[in-house]
Amino acid sequence: MAFMLVMLPPQSDITRGWARRLAATLPEVEVVVAEGAQHAQHAIVDADAAFGTLTPDLLARSTRLRWLQAPQAAPPAGFYYPELVAHPLVATNFREIFNDHIGAHIMAFVFAFARGFHYYIPQQMRRQWAKPPEDHGVVDLHSATALIVGLGGIGTEAARLAKAAGMNVIGTDARRGSPPPDVAEMHPPEALDALLPRADFVIATVPHTPATEGMFNRARFQRMRRDAFFINIGRGLTTKLDDLHAALLAGEIAGAGLDVYETEPLPAEHPLWTTPSVLMTPHMAGYGPHLNERRYAILRDNARAMLSGAPLRNVVDKANWF
Repeated sequence: MAFMLVMLPPQSDITRGWARRLAATLPEVEVVVAEGAQHAQHAIVDADAAFGTLTPDLLARSTRLRWLQAPQAAPPAGFYYPELVAHPLVATNFREIFNDHIGAHIMAFVFAFARGFHYYIPQQMRRQWAKPPEDHGVVDLHSATALIVGLGGIGTEAARLAKAAGMNVIGTDARRGSPPPDVAEMHPPEALDALLPRADFVIATVPHTPATEGMFNRARFQRMRRDAFFINIGRGLTTKLDDLHAALLAGEIAGAGLDVYETEPLPAEHPLWTTPSVLMTPHMAGYGPHLNERRYAILRDNARAMLSGAPLRNVVDKANWF
């Protein structure tokens, strides 16, 4: 059944290009590109679907909305507000498009720590040649355990790569009913505290939700082994950075690999910048080719599903934000 889709502001050359392609591919869809707030307020009244950030004001003006395509894989806190959660529209997101890129980034951290790069990179900066005994400063991945916290698309890809590297993979997930093929054990989130002491690498891929905010705190780091490493490529607000810094200084964990942070950019004065055994990247683990084409494909596929009445891709549990 034909319907109207509003592309909400702000616009870019990319979103305008998607609108043109979608209109040409699916002429039954009336695609409206709202170039500003006033245009969006007018168009949303009769729209059946929207792409972008739907503010409370726009939601209140709508009369026919059935589908909202979020513009990110995990939109920031506040995107799913109470009125939107209560509304009958179906929300979808862009999850799954980063799986291969972020999976590789996770393993880059794992391999770097396993081979001692967190020691050798600072030595390089000091022009220092210093080798430990040949049985020190490395992790034997074939006898190591990776605990993946969040076995969605990214966590599942990380599990596949970790298993291929010879690791034993265990994990937790709030949604899955059975473990992915490369995961030896899957547990509910409530089992995390009991699993932490078993892991050489604790890998956080969970989104930021009311349930995950601040979940990695000092008490959790103290449950990890002193020779274990923490990696976070999920969302920054899942990890209390001051607690992580304290745990590192106290030698409660061996190191940390971070791509996401409580505050971004991480303030220049934050002590993690100069803390030994910390590897950091600036929230770019998902970088790689083809991302905008993958985003468009989800938008196109969901528009087709709206026309045919088929299930939408990447449906979100709005109350839990993912």
